[in-house]
Amino acid sequence: MLYGRDLERSALDALLDGARAARGGVLVLRGGPGTGKSVLLDDAAAAATGMRVLRATGVESEFELPFAALHQLFRPVLSYMDRLPTPQASALGMAFGLMANGKDNRFLVSLAVLGLLDELARESPVLCVIDDAQWLDDASATALEFVARRVDADQIALLFAARDGDWSH
Repeated sequence: MLYGRDLERSALDALLDGARAARGGVLVLRGGPGTGKSVLLDDAAAAATGMRVLRATGVESEFELPFAALHQLFRPVLSYMDRLPTPQASALGMAFGLMANGKDNRFLVSLAVLGLLDELARESPVLCVIDDAQWLDDASATALEFVARRVDADQIALLFAARDGDWSH
């Protein structure tokens, strides 16, 4: 049980309920180190009954590795890539090192991320939980921002936690 976090828990519940009702959304929890952001993320993941939960954590040592956080987020569901249009599946496959390197097309990767989440949401609402967002690599952050601007009518929720002042995305 979390004490004294009713306001945050209410916002998290609204995010989850919205995604379940095809009113996707995005929420960013901000605070200093040790303020309980990760505990709130865990609480939201536990409350996401009936939803598929995908998780990633930004890693400072992977900050310079393009698409590292996206790979972490989607690794459990890579088998769904074959449901994407070929150009998107190829772009995501190249980004994740599953195919020979071609031209880096971040727009197609972003479309593929949205498409993959849409495919997953056909089975159940999806919650993406991203902790330590201040350490996301730029390519992953850009793709997740692209998706965040387009989930308003989907069964998709994005939940980020970042340190105050450390995340400009």
